[in-house]
Amino acid sequence: MKNLSVLILAIVVVSCNSKNIDIQGHRGCRGLMPENTLPAFKKAIELGVQTLELDVAVSSDNVVIVSHEPFLSRTICLDIEGNPIPKEDDMKYNLYQMTFDSIKQYDCGLKKHPRFPEQQKIKTYKPALDEVFKLAKQLNPNIKFNIEIKAKPKYDGIYTPTPKAFVALVLKVIEANNAFAETNLQSFDLRILEEIKIQAPKMKVAILVDEDENITKKLNN
Repeated sequence: MKNLSVLILAIVVVSCNSKNIDIQGHRGCRGLMPENTLPAFKKAIELGVQTLELDVAVSSDNVVIVSHEPFLSRTICLDIEGNPIPKEDDMKYNLYQMTFDSIKQYDCGLKKHPRFPEQQKIKTYKPALDEVFKLAKQLNPNIKFNIEIKAKPKYDGIYTPTPKAFVALVLKVIEANNAFAETNLQSFDLRILEEIKIQAPKMKVAILVDEDENITKKLNN
């Protein structure tokens, strides 16, 4: 498939008895559709991915929003009037200070993405995690989910809830959609992973390591 590398991620999961490749749709189907949107997840499932990889933030009314950033990125979103967001307003549109209804008014699909020339332009918005679960399960009852909880200590109370509240909100949506067994939660923030193990000890988790981090040192923190 052309440009397959920008459409999917191949994750090798090794067990004692077998080796399996899990085909994941990165932010849905980022190479062909606007990232982390319902059209992207629909396209990824149609292409046959086994797991949807996505990121979450939170709105001011405590709706878990599917978004790579906790704000409207000027790279992919337009302002309320459909105009480009200027550089000086980067991070201005804070999702944690906006209701879900207001977030839905901003288009995050029509702007041309500089890295993905084949990405289809379509008017769309940042959906709620609940919407993604419902759509995905309707299209493929066996689909799995790899969800990154985007958190940093400096974001606490400003761009995101504290880890305890953030994890509780995400788990509530997972449980409401009966998706516990199909979901893996991941994060760069160790506080998030520790909180998951407190609130849901049996939840599958994964630690993410940045390019300037050492996994051994991070695990020993």
